[in-house]
Amino acid sequence: MAEPNLSQTEADALIAMEKHREDDARHAFPLPGGSLTVPLVSADRREQFLLDISRGRIDLAKVKMQNRARQVIVLVRLDLAGAPHRNPDGAEVPCPHLHLFREGFGDKWAAPISPEDFASPHDNLATLNDFMRFCNIAQPPIIEQGLFA
Repeated sequence: MAEPNLSQTEADALIAMEKHREDDARHAFPLPGGSLTVPLVSADRREQFLLDISRGRIDLAKVKMQNRARQVIVLVRLDLAGAPHRNPDGAEVPCPHLHLFREGFGDKWAAPISPEDFASPHDNLATLNDFMRFCNIAQPPIIEQGLFA
């Protein structure tokens, strides 16, 4: 798939843009092997976003959270467990790590997470709240912890 034609300035503006849940629907945090996609909108309702959460089927610690714009553009992705990521320059970044959109590369670059941004990476719901704050989801969707979250 070709990289979306988006400038770094546009991507940074989309990441910084305040996001709101579309409705008051309740969602369950995905079970192992499951996923959840929740629609979000900008405060002025001109931009649409998606919040994706998926969990590994075998490795229960493997969780991916991402914020997309315009259906296909990954602005921010957090990988909590799994294999290290190899950046385009060859540097290897262990999990957990954070992918931020980079012009010309999309989400191909990762960096270690900051404890200031993600204080409890082993607590899925606390990390989800940190992730939503990081992505400026000011009015987050209602996501409840299931029995196995």
